[in-house]
Amino acid sequence: QVQLVESGGGLVQAGGSLRLSCAASGSTFYVMGWYRQAPGKQRGMVATITSGGSTDYVDSVKGRFTISRDNAKNTVYLQMNSLKPEDTAVYYCYVKIIASWRDYWGQGTQVTISS
Repeated sequence: QVQLVESGGGLVQAGGSLRLSCAASGSTFYVMGWYRQAPGKQRGMVATITSGGSTDYVDSVKGRFTISRDNAKNTVYLQMNSLKPEDTAVYYCYVKIIASWRDYWGQGTQVTISS
């Protein structure tokens, strides 16, 4: 079965940096990425990366966040720099597996940015 283990969330001051990691197992993953959900808001895409390395970012994080993946380790990373209070949210790891094109989600990790 597919398992996703997230790490790296926490509390940091505005302007600081955090790095999220998500180790996946149990299948072969086409798309890996990160979504986030702030209180009272819908979950939205932050960044995704395909197995071929194609990336996509929401406009609000372009130039500040970098997504990468290690295909050998089935791990996806999100380097977050120049963090802003509006980046505060629960961040969810996301994968789409090749076998069934089904989506899976991690349990979420809290990222809090203080002003």
